[in-house]
Amino acid sequence: MTTPDSIPEDRANVEKARNLLRRASAVIFDFDGLLVDTEYAIYASWLRVFDSCGHPLPLDLFNQCLGSGYTHWNPGDHLEKLTGRTFDWDEINALRQKEIVRDLEHAGLLPGAGELIRSLAEKGIPMAVASSSSHRWVDGWLNKLDIMPYFKTVVCRDDNLPVKPDPALFLRAAENLEIQPSQCLVLEDSQNGTTAAFRAGMPVISIPNRVTVQADFSHASVKIGSLKELL
Repeated sequence: MTTPDSIPEDRANVEKARNLLRRASAVIFDFDGLLVDTEYAIYASWLRVFDSCGHPLPLDLFNQCLGSGYTHWNPGDHLEKLTGRTFDWDEINALRQKEIVRDLEHAGLLPGAGELIRSLAEKGIPMAVASSSSHRWVDGWLNKLDIMPYFKTVVCRDDNLPVKPDPALFLRAAENLEIQPSQCLVLEDSQNGTTAAFRAGMPVISIPNRVTVQADFSHASVKIGSLKELL
């Protein structure tokens, strides 16, 4: 006979996450690394820059900037300190952007994302996206993937709000949804995003990807392995 104490931790976490989803009046999604696996391409572009200078870029170090743009930690600034050199970042970042676009040419939604969004829509659960990236980037992807109509609001850094781990993006999304923050469930993949949701007073399910797997998710209500587990 299976008792609560004998339920495997991963199964218990999935059940806890599903219960949080059932109780939510609204769901707020992060974008990068949660809906589309964009973060590995971004990391790989930086890794090539660091490799060309003979320096490593460990994932645990790179995680400092994920979910917050480069506001709180900038890989370029770090490389200049390591090398004692200055770089033409306009040229380097333009090349990086081309590489990112190339690497993501055939990217689609991560497993479970489309099914979860459609399921929530069928149940009449309002949804939002809150991202530290730009509207050009996020809206472009949402339109490309034909999921923009599912979201009542999309809030990004160029809405003149501080980025994660500040809670402002999530609080604005809740305001736009006309739902109290405590009744909004956040789905996040990064440490900065998880911290932002916690500071906003929102329950948050953290779903690490291959770049954020080493991050600190101590502020998460629960951590699971994939959006598929919420279905």
